[in-house]
Amino acid sequence: MSLTGLCQVCEAATASHACDRCGRAVCDDHWDERARACSGCAAGRG
Repeated sequence: MSLTGLCQVCEAATASHACDRCGRAVCDDHWDERARACSGCAAGRG
């Protein structure tokens, strides 16, 4: 999947992942590879 735009969490870095749980586009810093979800969903705050 190709993403364009800013991370929907920090709004500073380029988004490079899309969360399958909530649909947010997030940067590497807000992506949990183990959970394959954004940091919010991975922490149960989706």
